[in-house]
Amino acid sequence: MFHIVLFEPEIPPNTGNIIRLSANMGASLHLIKPLGFSLDEKQLRRAGMDYRHIAHLVEHDNWDEFYHWKADRRIYAFTTKGQRSYHTVAYKAEDILLFGPETRGLPAAVLASLEEEQKVYLPMAANSRSLNLSNSVAIAAYEAWRQHGFAMPAHTEH
Repeated sequence: MFHIVLFEPEIPPNTGNIIRLSANMGASLHLIKPLGFSLDEKQLRRAGMDYRHIAHLVEHDNWDEFYHWKADRRIYAFTTKGQRSYHTVAYKAEDILLFGPETRGLPAAVLASLEEEQKVYLPMAANSRSLNLSNSVAIAAYEAWRQHGFAMPAHTEH
């Protein structure tokens, strides 16, 4: 199934919501450190409820470690700097959906390491800056999952 990746997430309830989302759709959730919180934080537990034990959660110490892990999997970086709408991508199983930290988005160095077609955006009203991270992940992940008929994986490659 898909891999949801949060680069240096900062807000515990967002990550908790995404833990719950990934558990319910059979996606793997990857967290690239440093994190802006402890995984034991009360707000994270409250938002993730009791889904953490059934979610497949992987921590990576940094971008380089994650990038080595990704091997030949395709990455789609969700960014307001993208020129391609998220709905135009034909998502494949094992694709990576990459999201940046809430207050600053993906860093220029990460975006520079990707081709333009890998940078996608979620449409918004002209005067809008951004969407909430957990909402953005839900929109993107459900589109990818919808394209696969909402199939649940027999197992997820980790």
